[in-house]
Amino acid sequence: MSDNTTATALPLLPSPTVQAERLVELGVHGIAGLDAAALLDFARTAEGTAGAGALLAVHPDRAPASALAPLLRREDRAGFVVVDMTDVDLFAPVDAVADLPDAPLYLVDRPDRGDEMANWSPDEALPALTGQGRTPLLLTEGIHWVLQQPAALEPNHCFMTIGSRLRKANGALDARTPAIWISNGTGRDGRERRGAPKVGWCWAGNRHTWLGFGSTGGRH
Repeated sequence: MSDNTTATALPLLPSPTVQAERLVELGVHGIAGLDAAALLDFARTAEGTAGAGALLAVHPDRAPASALAPLLRREDRAGFVVVDMTDVDLFAPVDAVADLPDAPLYLVDRPDRGDEMANWSPDEALPALTGQGRTPLLLTEGIHWVLQQPAALEPNHCFMTIGSRLRKANGALDARTPAIWISNGTGRDGRERRGAPKVGWCWAGNRHTWLGFGSTGGRH
C-alpha cells in the first residue's frame, strides 16, 4: 500500500430509485425482510427530498454487515469479512451517530471518503469530523456506498467507517475500528481474494496512509 496514486473524483450517486433497483437486483430487500415494492416505493417518494448524491441505506438491524459484504464485487471477486471479525454484526452506532433514523430505510446525505484525513488515526478523526458538523459512516452504510459505487474503493484510497464500534461488557469501546478496503491476497485472505473488497478492522490509535474516514452531513 505504498503507491501514492492520485484519487479519482467520484461522480454523484444515482437517484434513490436507481439505487433501490440495484438493491432489489442484489436481493437486499429479501435480506431485510422487505417487499421489493416497499423498497421501490420508499425510493420514489424520496426523490423529492433527497439531496444530490444521497445514499439509500437499509438499517443495520435489518441488513447486517455479514450479509451485505459478500454482495460486494471488484474485478469479479466477491467481498468478504476478515476471518478474525466473526463479531462484525455486533458493531453498533457510536454516540456521534445520533441521527440514525428509526426506520428500515433512510437516506444518507452525500457520503465523503475523507481522503484528506488519510494517515490520521480513528481517535484523531472522530473529534475532527464532529467538529466540522459531520458524522462518521456506519459500516453498513459504507458497504451500501460501495454496492452502489464500486469506484469508492481505489488502490491506496479506501476508507474507515468509525461510526460503528463494539462495546465491551463493561461499556468501554473495543479498540477495533471497521474499515473497507481492497485485499492484497496475502495471509489469511488467500491469494484467490487478491483485489476483492474487504471488510476488516484497524486499531483505534493507529494511522494508515491509504485509509480516509467515511462521513456524511446527516441522515433522514
